[in-house]
Amino acid sequence: QVQLSESGGGLVQTGGSLRLSCASSGSSIMYSSIVWFRQPPGKAREFVAAIGWDGTYRDYADSVKGRFTISRDNARIKETVFLDMKNLKSEDTAVYYCTYGSVSRAPRDYTYWGQGTQVTVSS
Repeated sequence: QVQLSESGGGLVQTGGSLRLSCASSGSSIMYSSIVWFRQPPGKAREFVAAIGWDGTYRDYADSVKGRFTISRDNARIKETVFLDMKNLKSEDTAVYYCTYGSVSRAPRDYTYWGQGTQVTVSS
């Protein structure tokens, strides 16, 4: 059974950077695509970025393209997917979640969700 744990969130000023991590435990995610979603306060969960199992496929929401980079390290004992975020804006404030198994942009296509990590961008 796959279990994913997000970390790396925090409070950052506008224009700052953060690196989020999505680490696996339990079953391997080496051959799974991984997707980051976020849920801003009072809003629906939305797609952020996706990466294929070998890292060659990557997809980004228009709102983060050019500012966020998704990558993965399958060589670690705990396989990890990263989301490097730069030039952060107040509208990036949200709880960030990772999930696996597809590259769909629709949250309804996923059944597993981690506990999330809070990102707060202050002006």
